[in-house]
Amino acid sequence: MRLVLQRVSSASVTVDGSITGQIGTGFMILAGIEHEDTFEDATWLVQKVTQMRVFGDDEGKMNLSVKDVGGDLLVVSQFTLHANTKKGNRPSFIRAARPETAIPLYEHFLSLLEGEMGRPVARGVFGADMKVTLVNDGPVTICIDSRARE
Repeated sequence: MRLVLQRVSSASVTVDGSITGQIGTGFMILAGIEHEDTFEDATWLVQKVTQMRVFGDDEGKMNLSVKDVGGDLLVVSQFTLHANTKKGNRPSFIRAARPETAIPLYEHFLSLLEGEMGRPVARGVFGADMKVTLVNDGPVTICIDSRARE
């Protein structure tokens, strides 16, 4: 699984003119699922996301996690995170998981996040044409890949 975490002061996702998820301070998370990803990858990423210390403490140093600051999470599925641009100018998405594999893993990831955070996680609609709006705070953007474990 590949994630892009963006520390935000606000974010929302809209599908067909209706807001499906909206948060204030927290992480806007783009989540891409590869066909070889497992529940173990989701578990590892949940710990990384919820413990990532990129929020400011009293001295303004990035020393606090999203849990420490009472932040929220907004997760949007994005298969294009697995784009292969090696050949030509049209990306290949061959590594992205098919919906029958990706949806259960996406839902599992959301469920684990909710369990770890102790509250609901805002989300987009898997496979929908979504419009994402956010105010990136910092900006702080972190990429995490469960395959590379970095």
